Amino acid sequence: MKETGGQRNIDGYTRVCGLIGNPVEHTMSPAIHNTLAAALGENLVYVPFRVPEGRVREAVEGAYALNLLGVNVTVPYKSQVIPFLKEIDPLAERIGAVNTLVRTEGGFRGYNTDMPGLYRAMCRDGIRIEDGQVLILGAGGAARAVAMLLAEKGARRVVILNRTADKAEGLAEEVNRGAGRELARGLALEEHEKLPRGEAYLAIQATNVGMFPGVQDAVIEDADFYRKIHTGYDLIFNPARTRFMSLVEENGGRAFNGLKMLLYQGIIAYELWTGARVGPELSEVAYVRMKRAMGI
Repeated sequence: MKETGGQRNIDGYTRVCGLIGNPVEHTMSPAIHNTLAAALGENLVYVPFRVPEGRVREAVEGAYALNLLGVNVTVPYKSQVIPFLKEIDPLAERIGAVNTLVRTEGGFRGYNTDMPGLYRAMCRDGIRIEDGQVLILGAGGAARAVAMLLAEKGARRVVILNRTADKAEGLAEEVNRGAGRELARGLALEEHEKLPRGEAYLAIQATNVGMFPGVQDAVIEDADFYRKIHTGYDLIFNPARTRFMSLVEENGGRAFNGLKMLLYQGIIAYELWTGARVGPELSEVAYVRMKRAMGI
C-alpha cells in the first residue's frame, strides 16, 4: 500500500484484517491497527464488520474465503466462534474465549490476546503478578480469564469477590483444579471484611459496574476495603477514570484503567498476523492515536 499526499492507497496486493462483532461501531481497533500498518509500511488495512446474531459461522467461513489475513472477535461472539475454528491455542481453550483469528492452511487458529495484553500492560506499568496477592471483583467471563492468567503467571493468592458467593466459589474451584494447588478462594462481596488487616493487594475490577453511562457506580464503596489495595486495575476504559479508580487513589493506592490492555491486545494480534515486532515507541504512537480517536 503506497502513501500519496498523506493518503494510503489500497491496491490489488493489500491484505485485509478486520473485526467481527455486534455492535462494532464503537470500536477503537482500526485506530490501533491502521496506525501500526502505516508506521511499519505494511500493505494492510483493518476494517470492522457487524455480524448479525446467528451468522457467526458464515462470517468466519466468509472471512477465510475472502482471504482475510486475520480477524478480531468482540462481544458477543468470543465463545460462539470457537466451533468454527480449525485450531485453538491452549490459553484460549482454557479461558473459553477467542478474540483473535490467525489464518492457517485450511482455516483459522484462535487465540486470546486479551489476557496477554493485560499482562503486557501491567508489566509496562510496573505491576507485578508473580508471588502477589490479588483480588478479583466479579466472577463472569472477564474475571474467569483474569483468574486463569493469574494462575499461569504465578500469583501466590487470589480472592474472588462476587455478588453471589456460589459463583465466586465455583470459579475458585475451577482455578484451583487447573492450577493443581489451592490458589483461589471465593467470597460474596459483603464478605470483603474477612480480608486480613495489614495485607496489601493488587485488585482487578472485572465487572461492567462503573462503565458509561453508570460512571458514578462501584462494586464496593467501603473505604476500609480500598485501604487494603496498593494497586487497582479496572478493565473498563470508558470512562477513562472510573469510580473504582477514584476510590483506590483516595485511599492511598495507584489506579489504572483498561486502555493499555486494549492497546496491547491489539498489538499482540497484529504481531500474530504479520510477524512484526512492535516496540515501545510505536506502541506509544498507537496509544496516542487511540486516545485521540476516543476524544481523551
